[in-house]
Amino acid sequence: MRPPFPLITPRQSFGFGAFVLCAGFTAQVQASGFFEDTTAKIESRTVYFNRDFRDGHTSSDQGASKREESAQGFILNLQSGYTEGTVGFGIDALGMLGFQLDSSPDRSNSGLLPSSGDNPRGSKGQYAKMGLTAKVKVSGTVLKYGALLPDLPLLKYNDGRLLPTMFNGAMLTSKEVKDLTFMAARLDKYTARDSTDSQDIRVHCKNKRYACNTTADHFDMYGFDYKINDRLTAQYHYAELEDIYRQHFVGLLGNQPLGDGVLKADLRLLKSADSGDAKAGSIDNRALSGMLSYGISGHTFSAGWQRMNGDNSMPYLDGSNPYLVNYVQVNDFAAAQERSWQLRYDYDFKAIGINGLSFLTRYVNGDHIKVPGSDQEGKEWERDSELKYVIQTGTFKDVSLRLRNATYRTNYEKFARDVDETRLIVSYNFSVL
Repeated sequence: MRPPFPLITPRQSFGFGAFVLCAGFTAQVQASGFFEDTTAKIESRTVYFNRDFRDGHTSSDQGASKREESAQGFILNLQSGYTEGTVGFGIDALGMLGFQLDSSPDRSNSGLLPSSGDNPRGSKGQYAKMGLTAKVKVSGTVLKYGALLPDLPLLKYNDGRLLPTMFNGAMLTSKEVKDLTFMAARLDKYTARDSTDSQDIRVHCKNKRYACNTTADHFDMYGFDYKINDRLTAQYHYAELEDIYRQHFVGLLGNQPLGDGVLKADLRLLKSADSGDAKAGSIDNRALSGMLSYGISGHTFSAGWQRMNGDNSMPYLDGSNPYLVNYVQVNDFAAAQERSWQLRYDYDFKAIGINGLSFLTRYVNGDHIKVPGSDQEGKEWERDSELKYVIQTGTFKDVSLRLRNATYRTNYEKFARDVDETRLIVSYNFSVL
């Protein structure tokens, strides 16, 4: 497969976006802003991942009973400033390296490392991926072309393992109108979190909901975020995966001081339907979810609710995270006709003088799931906990340590598996420019 983004090799073209960039440099010799505003950061990330399937299968079409690997990753994020003038030009770069620390063929496929070509059940010892992004800025409007890490309601890049998923395409963001942000994008390729290959953009096939090879030529989206006031923001976004599905999103974010604390609300409505040739089949889903939370003196108490209506589960892109309040560590609770609720508790130990230490725990329960080919009502639940500490002083200042644990159980094992999972993540960010 061809690379997803322009790479730094003498024989490869940087594409139209880079051509425009070079033309801009020629026209504007005075590029002091380009250099002065350039930043480069590197994140060092060490991950231990252990997913233990508790369904009793040691060899089946569902794979091995355990996935346990550890790996070291480095992520370079270089962002230039812009050349001087009415039209400013710049260029960004993403570089990623991953190294195997511990693995074996009988416990690979954790998502940390790519599969080895010599042994499909084993993992490669190392891998790398890189991309460039050309950008143009006029006033409050920025156009980017190349490697992108979108963080939007209808496309949030996945960063749940060693290295994040990268998408390729063009994205426009405009803030010309006060309190209003407009965005539009067309994406056509992506590089998965545990891969170096560029792939055609496709619908996610979690738990066999949709065919895994259902690809599209491109994915289009646009949206508006409007800050009504300091306490309320309204959102509308639309996206379409060509000949597969189209999706509308309406969101409302609010906060209100209440007593000595703050009450927050997060409401999300997504409506999905098949599009064009409907290559993934009929799609009919309406997903309503909401989270209400109250924070006071380091404590945050939250309650979430989520409901799937229609004949199908909610579709979303492979390599992305669905924008649902009950999308948690293992599961998304987005199966056809599923109803789910969540209780969550967070605590920031800063409130008692321990800076850098935080804790969360949550429980999500789902039922009323429509199980394909069965009259059985599907049910599932998940319990998560996370302890995080950022070292405050000394030689290892700013090093972050996170311990995450999850337990997931379900009664429809044909499409999902019981899981006990532990993740340990050690990360450190530092600037090189």
